Amino acid sequence: MKYMRLLIINFVVVFFMGASTFTLAQDVKLSIIGNMESVADEMDMDQLKLALRGEKQRWDDGTSIKIALMKTSTPVGKRTCEKIYDMSGNELNKYFLALVFQGKVKAPSFFNSISELESYVSSTPGAIGVSQSSAESINKIIIIDGNKSL
Repeated sequence: MKYMRLLIINFVVVFFMGASTFTLAQDVKLSIIGNMESVADEMDMDQLKLALRGEKQRWDDGTSIKIALMKTSTPVGKRTCEKIYDMSGNELNKYFLALVFQGKVKAPSFFNSISELESYVSSTPGAIGVSQSSAESINKIIIIDGNKSL
């Protein structure tokens, strides 16, 4: 009985500690960020999808498009999969694996943290990324269909 009580207490503590940091993917607002040098200030959703799916390889100035995404296991990554790619995380990983294997695109860069992703985008010409909406971004926020967030 004592063991069972201890087990229940541990479960409750772990559950509530985890619940305080858990974020549903649907609650995450996304913003599209781009490197200051090459990426356009505004796009429509179709143009964004062309770039992020690897169907468009270069910006208008000829700079190669480099895709930066959060790992599909993160809340931002999950929301990106749903909102932009209309895929699950596993489907997105398979999608890019197939394209890379066929030699059609270079693999996107995947990140564990927003700060790593934003640092990469700011220092990489032609980079475009999907980040969590924030007023603190160090990058250019790209307006999509007239909106700063998705």
